[in-house]
Amino acid sequence: MTFRLKTILGIASIEAILLVALLSMTLDYLETTNYNALTARAASTVNLFAATTKEGVLSYDLASLESFVSEVLRNSDLKYARVLGAQGELFASDGDEQALKKIFKDEVNVEDVKDGVYDVYALITEGSVTYGRVELGVDVAPIVAIINEARTRSVFIALVEMLLVALFSFILGTYLTNQLKELGKATKNIATGNLNVDVPVKGHDELAEVAHAFNEMAINLRALNVKRNAAEHELQELNHSLESRVARRTGELEARNDQLLTANQAIKAAQRQLLQAEKMASLGFLAAGVAHEINNPMSFVISNITTLTDYLKCYQWLLKHYRALEVETELSKKEILINEIAAKESEFDMSFIEDDIDELLKDTLEGSLRVKEIVKGLKDFSHLESNDNHDLFDINQCIETTMKMTNNQTKYKCDVQTDLQPLPLTLIAPGKINQVLMNILLNASQAIVEKGLIRITSKVSEDKIIVEISDNGPGIDPEKVANIFDPFFTTKTVGEGTGLGLSISYNMIEEHGGHIYVESELNIGTTFTIELPITTHTIL
Repeated sequence: MTFRLKTILGIASIEAILLVALLSMTLDYLETTNYNALTARAASTVNLFAATTKEGVLSYDLASLESFVSEVLRNSDLKYARVLGAQGELFASDGDEQALKKIFKDEVNVEDVKDGVYDVYALITEGSVTYGRVELGVDVAPIVAIINEARTRSVFIALVEMLLVALFSFILGTYLTNQLKELGKATKNIATGNLNVDVPVKGHDELAEVAHAFNEMAINLRALNVKRNAAEHELQELNHSLESRVARRTGELEARNDQLLTANQAIKAAQRQLLQAEKMASLGFLAAGVAHEINNPMSFVISNITTLTDYLKCYQWLLKHYRALEVETELSKKEILINEIAAKESEFDMSFIEDDIDELLKDTLEGSLRVKEIVKGLKDFSHLESNDNHDLFDINQCIETTMKMTNNQTKYKCDVQTDLQPLPLTLIAPGKINQVLMNILLNASQAIVEKGLIRITSKVSEDKIIVEISDNGPGIDPEKVANIFDPFFTTKTVGEGTGLGLSISYNMIEEHGGHIYVESELNIGTTFTIELPITTHTIL
């Protein structure tokens, strides 16, 4: 199998697996959410319809029941509706004739519907006595059509994506193999003794650097070959010369040997340059692993949005029933609605929801801003100029905010204790300080194997603010402590960290004009100390 074919198949396979997984999860989520929404809407509609027709069934008011049936069928997604007595006698019905003729079948899941109509019912009861039931048929055709259209479009997009990937892979494979073929051909020529080779240099990428280095090696080999031939010719002449000239020629031979050694060292230097180029290319792949730095703030943002969605459903339910109460004219039905609303408000715990929403929105906004700060932190690591604004801020607030964000990561493994002394406002970038604190807290939590303790203290010492974060984890090997802030250095196992977190934290604290230290003892624990100057002027 050729290298080009391997490239095409490898990229296409990865893309195909990712596409299949993505499309499968997306379509499954679309189908589940639509079916759940239809089931919930059908349940609320049939329960409301049962409550509406209850008085008519109890008083045997058929005219009102016919009116209620006609009213509920104004919902465009209902195929039929009927009201039955306790013994199954028909009080009122209307809707699609074919749907009314079929035998009613209570369907729990929308996926089980075979005839395009989702059947649902609700009992009409008073106390513990059942006086009848209402039956509704919900049309599922619109939702099925939407899901089928989504499947069709997804397959089309996947086919187009695979075609583009195949084309890109073919172009990339062709480019790489052409360059490698040129290098292979030149290598074979050198192996056969033909040193007059010159590999074309195309572009400015790593392959071009390899080709350039190869050409330099060929030039050095040609020069060495010329010198070697000259040396051999001189040796032949010396063999025919008098013994008295041997000593004089020995010095010249040693000089020639020094030249050969120098040329050999030049070749080895070129090889080291090639290895260094490869290391730099590998460094690019390692840097791709920093995506996990963004997952921490995003996790609680997603959690908050999920909670807010649940709260929204509570408000929507109450709004719907308040509107129904507003238009209801019968006192008995109003009383039923009022009792139902009061029960739901107690069930939803609306006072807690009202207090919790502001905090959720605030934390969600902070989390989103945190992602932005993380990206800027990576730019700082690359020595790019930062345009972050510094504001007067309370570092204790940064500590408390970070503790909230990392609570889900720490609460199951360790207790977090704080001793925060009042601090003056100082000029900082709060997002970056939060990121430093988060990196240290998460590292401390991950270092603790079982139930442990993390202690956070803050205080003022002369013109500095001191923050200490200690844990009683296993500690760090003394030989590794000196390298703890080096880029890509990590004490974690492969795949668990990129080694950029503490390096980025170090740069952020240095940017604020402060310092960060670490002290650790095996089987005792680790303490990170952050020193920040108290200042109200711009940090240069």
